Order: sequence, then structure tokens, then C-alpha cells
Amino acid sequence: MKKKIKKLIRMEVEGIGVVEIVLILLVLIGLVVIFRDQINNIISSVFDSINDAVDTF
Repeated sequence: MKKKIKKLIRMEVEGIGVVEIVLILLVLIGLVVIFRDQINNIISSVFDSINDAVDTF
């Protein structure tokens, strides 16, 4: 009985299942789609800052 319980605990701890990975990816993709404009604005402002800093050299 103890061996079965230990085996069950090890199986649950060993790794992330495929379902969990798919759910995480779906959430990340959903967040990117929802906040696409804000992400684009942030990236554009960062690259503009980089270009301005490079131009001053």
C-alpha cells in the first residue's frame, strides 16, 4: 500500500502534463491578442528610444 501511495505522489510531481502546457499557451496567446496594441506601443517606444540614443553618439 505504501509503495502505491509513493508511486502516485511521484507521478504527480514528476512533470507538467500536456493539458497544462496547452492551457498556459492558450492563456498567453489570449493575453497577446487582447493587449496587442499596448504591446506594439511599448515596443515602438523602446525602439524609438534606442534609435534616439544611437543617433546622439
